[in-house]
Amino acid sequence: MHRVASSTIRGPGEDITAGVTALTIAFMLAARLEGPLQEAQPFGQRPAGIYPGAVRFDSVRTAAALTQDSELTGEDVLLVGADSAFWSLPSGLKITIGAGGHALRPMMWMFVAILVTFLVTRTVTRLIRSGSGGGAGLGDLRIGGVHVHHQVFGIFIIIGTGIVLVSATPYGTALDVAAAIFGIGVSLSLDEFALWLHLQDVYWTEEGRKSVDAIFCVLAVTGALIGGTDFLSGRVGTATWWSSASALAVNLILSVICMLKGKVPTGVVGTVIGVIAFVGAVRLAKPGSWWAGHRYAHRPERAARAADRYGPRYQRRWNRLRDLAGGAPSRERPL
Repeated sequence: MHRVASSTIRGPGEDITAGVTALTIAFMLAARLEGPLQEAQPFGQRPAGIYPGAVRFDSVRTAAALTQDSELTGEDVLLVGADSAFWSLPSGLKITIGAGGHALRPMMWMFVAILVTFLVTRTVTRLIRSGSGGGAGLGDLRIGGVHVHHQVFGIFIIIGTGIVLVSATPYGTALDVAAAIFGIGVSLSLDEFALWLHLQDVYWTEEGRKSVDAIFCVLAVTGALIGGTDFLSGRVGTATWWSSASALAVNLILSVICMLKGKVPTGVVGTVIGVIAFVGAVRLAKPGSWWAGHRYAHRPERAARAADRYGPRYQRRWNRLRDLAGGAPSRERPL
């Protein structure tokens, strides 16, 4: 009988696609063994260590316990701990992100890299705008007369790190380093998110504040995942599995409601922090949102309350926070 076990799924780039990745690996293993893939079992109460007969499958840390006569016996092996989340296929599935011991480290390094890179980048761009960065050799990078924005370097870093993660599939310290580098690329790219959205240089305009919102969202999501999040747990079809699946579905619905109410950052963060999605969904919609247009058209009282709550005072309060982190917009719109 062939058995498959997996330790905690972790690492940058695997947060959303962890389930698909592990399923793909499982089916590839089944095809290579030319036999049916039986139900998986954990390695019991063994302490974390290297065990014969377990094949290492890269960054998702998937291990297959094989019989001694298997063609894969004797190949590289994997660290498997007693508290590892494991994949039970085809009858059970558990998706765990970031939970348990050393699995905290990649997401933590990614979070720190995003935060530090954002603060450093905004400091540099402020100095360039004020004109005081020239003495330190700071200035816009131009190649052939074209202003090369730092999002370009971020995109290249993300692509390069992604290639390394897929081809070399690092783990341990190497994965921590890859997570940090990936976080740098994410931060450089999202710091100019508003430029993607508007397809013009709006970095120091009112619209440029959307880049700060994007960074806030990513920091909130990655920060929440540092402590680990179980999206699905239990064996498929059991009460535990149905309970977790129902909770996930409700949470996603609440997040969509937040976005329909014009609260996009709340909806994004709410996908991993359920209480935020709930609060955002039950509170009034923002004026001009899809929800307000369709639900408040014949309810003037509610529309007036929404206009009062999300009026100029609300905007000034949030803009002060955005400007504290990212710098206030310039009066003149850049050409």
